[in-house]
Amino acid sequence: MPLVSVVMPVYNSAATLGAAVRSVLTQTHGDLELLVTDDQSSDGSMDLLMEFARQDERVMPESAPERGGAGRARNRAIERARGDYVAFLDSDDMWLPEKTERQVAFAKAGSAPLTYTSYFKMDADYAGESTDFVPNGRIVRASERADYRAMLVRDHIGALTAMYDRNILGKRLMPEMRKRQDYALWLSIMRDGAEARGLTEPLAVYRAHQAGSLSSNKLSLVPYNWELYRHHEGLSVQRSMRALAGAVWQSLRNSRI
Repeated sequence: MPLVSVVMPVYNSAATLGAAVRSVLTQTHGDLELLVTDDQSSDGSMDLLMEFARQDERVMPESAPERGGAGRARNRAIERARGDYVAFLDSDDMWLPEKTERQVAFAKAGSAPLTYTSYFKMDADYAGESTDFVPNGRIVRASERADYRAMLVRDHIGALTAMYDRNILGKRLMPEMRKRQDYALWLSIMRDGAEARGLTEPLAVYRAHQAGSLSSNKLSLVPYNWELYRHHEGLSVQRSMRALAGAVWQSLRNSRI
């Protein structure tokens, strides 16, 4: 069975961390390692992680020497990854029990080095566990395929569902950006010619945290998308403007999802 390295950044997540970790440890594909980087939490998150580690040797927590944000925390975990596949889960989200088993089989069957799945979108106050999850939330459907051009306009990959093949792509880190690091990673992988394929079955649970309206949250990402297009992807001003206009339109169009 291929080893799956699960990357999880943590910052003051004690309220949801337990459910997230348990959703990984109860996977039907048990050959995995959970690489957690605590980004200087002050709420007891690290203590909770150490307790999990005492109970299950697959949990491998590490404390960041200083606050660096989610991107750096993920990269510290990726650097430690030994698995054939690298997967991502934030500390306030969950996987359904068959997520890794289904996704690894899907990746192997389709020879796709980057895969993702559909997922359920729940309110932030959802308090259930993945093992007793009732699929009554809204579903964000994964497209069957995503290429570089389509991804410039819309990020089709939910980070909590993403998984890449380290044997094909090598160890790929997230760029040093304040936001949109995960989006930038998917773009860099596809820019290099790798195919991304989506499994339409929903296999994860995303907790939607909303501070303000959905449309305002989407629009707040405009400057980060611009930085991504111009400085990370090296697109011309004209092409960046076209991609940004498309991204804003898609975001507003899908604001009800």
